[in-house]
Amino acid sequence: MQAYTASRISLPSHSAQPSLPAAFGRETQQPVSFFPAGSEIYAQGEKAGSFYQVEFGAVRIYRLLADGRRQISAFHLTGETFGFEAGTTHHFFAEAINGTGVRVLRLAAGADISHQLLPLALKGLTRAQEHLLVLGRQNAIERVAAFLFDMAERQGGLRQVELPMSRMDIGDYLGLTIETVSRVFTRLKDKGVIRLLNLRNIEIVKHEALQYMIE
Repeated sequence: MQAYTASRISLPSHSAQPSLPAAFGRETQQPVSFFPAGSEIYAQGEKAGSFYQVEFGAVRIYRLLADGRRQISAFHLTGETFGFEAGTTHHFFAEAINGTGVRVLRLAAGADISHQLLPLALKGLTRAQEHLLVLGRQNAIERVAAFLFDMAERQGGLRQVELPMSRMDIGDYLGLTIETVSRVFTRLKDKGVIRLLNLRNIEIVKHEALQYMIE
């Protein structure tokens, strides 16, 4: 894990950011580390045992398949926690999508945090199950619509949604080619469902129409 200390940068304020689990005493919370875009936070096969909270930026979680393809299993945004593993080693890679600040949380000796972690684990399980449903049952338009709806909900339900990830990232998350993702974005724009503000920001113009596509 290569990172730069965040002491040289000012952290943006996130008043809605959830508080860290109480079982992680302040002495177990490491300083915020800065990861440049594309840098590795941890690798598949490395020792697990710590948890991570995104202070700003975004993180992608992925595995490399036997044929060399990349499968992204999750994106984590500001305030979200990741790094949960059922074992002593990481089964996935974690990588900064853009300039990202991450705080490492280490367990205090003898601490029992099962009660505090259960809601986070269940939320992660629910999101993974929903992701499987998207991959298994929906066409390309429905997959992209479900992704945009999820991103909007995770950012407070605002009309303007930030997409820190690339079209290729979105394709590797939804099981689509980058060309298909780009075509679907264009089609949603032509239908007036979204506006493409730039490569990393969209505006959801017809929220109900987007929701209808995934129901």
